[in-house]
Amino acid sequence: MSSPRHGFNDDEATRQLLRSPPTQATIDWVESVSNAKISDWAVLRGGTSSAMYSIDLDDTATSRLVLRCYVRPELNEEEPDLAARECAALHVAATTDLATPELIAFDATGDIVGVPAVLMTWLPGQVVWDPKGPMRWLARLAEILPAVHEAEPTGPGLGEYFNYEQNSYDPPKWAADPKIWERAVAIFHGPVLETERRFVHRDYHPGNVLWHRGRITGVVDWQSACIGPPSIDTAHCRANLLRYAPDLADAFTRFVENASGRTFHPWADIATIIGMLDGLRTTPPRETGRRAIEAALAGAVLECS
Repeated sequence: MSSPRHGFNDDEATRQLLRSPPTQATIDWVESVSNAKISDWAVLRGGTSSAMYSIDLDDTATSRLVLRCYVRPELNEEEPDLAARECAALHVAATTDLATPELIAFDATGDIVGVPAVLMTWLPGQVVWDPKGPMRWLARLAEILPAVHEAEPTGPGLGEYFNYEQNSYDPPKWAADPKIWERAVAIFHGPVLETERRFVHRDYHPGNVLWHRGRITGVVDWQSACIGPPSIDTAHCRANLLRYAPDLADAFTRFVENASGRTFHPWADIATIIGMLDGLRTTPPRETGRRAIEAALAGAVLECS
C-alpha cells in the first residue's frame, strides 16, 4: 500500500477531504436504503483511506449506522473495486462468531453517491490502547484471530494478498544498520514465503478492536480483508506494538501461536515493516520503537535468509 493510502505525507486539502461533510446525494441515498430520516451525523476521526461517518436515524430499530465513503480519487483510480471487496469481506466476517459490522447497502461504483460508499451497522464499545491488565488484553486480542482465519470465503469479490508498495525503499535515516533494511527489501520483493492461505483481516491491530468492560464487543474496519497468509495479521498487530509498546509484541505472538496452533512466520514481519517504510521515514517512532522495529526486522531477515 502506498503512503498516501496510509495517510502519510497527506496535504491539508486531503485532510480536509477526509473530514468533509457528506454530500446531499449521500444523505439522500442513506435515507433511501435505510428507509429512515437522518437525525444527526458526525465525522469519525482516524480514517486515512476514506471518509467515515456515524449516522443517527430516527428509526429506533437501527438508530445508528456507519458510513464509509471512498473520497480519495487516486485510491479509487488505483483500486476501483475497493467498496465491492469490502462488502465481500463483511459477508465473510459475518459467518464468524465475532461481532462485526453488518452490511446494509453499498454503492460500488459511486454512480448514486458520487464516490464508492459502504453503509453498515454500528457496533458499541471503545478502542483500548492502554489497558490496566496488558497480558489479559493481549490474550483476548490473540484468541479471536483464529475465528477470522477459520472463516470460509463465501462467494466472489475478495481480493488476494499483495505487499503494499512504497514510494521509496531507502532505509530510514534513523536506521542503525542500513544493510539489514536493504536485505529485508530484497526479501520483500521476492515470493510470499508463508504458503498457507486463509481469510485475513489485513489491518488487525488494537485500533480496530472494540471493548466494553473488559470484553471485546466487535472487530471493525474490514476494507483490507483478503485471502492471504495468516501470519500477516499477527505481524500487523506486532508492528503497532513494536512502535508503542515493544515489550508486548513477542508476548502477543506467543498468545496467537497458542490460540491458533500455528507457528508465526517471520517473513510476515518483513512484509509488514517494509510495507510501512514510507511512514517510518516520514513519521519516525520514538527511539525505543526504532530499536525494537529494527531488531525485529533483523531477526526476521536472519530467519528468512
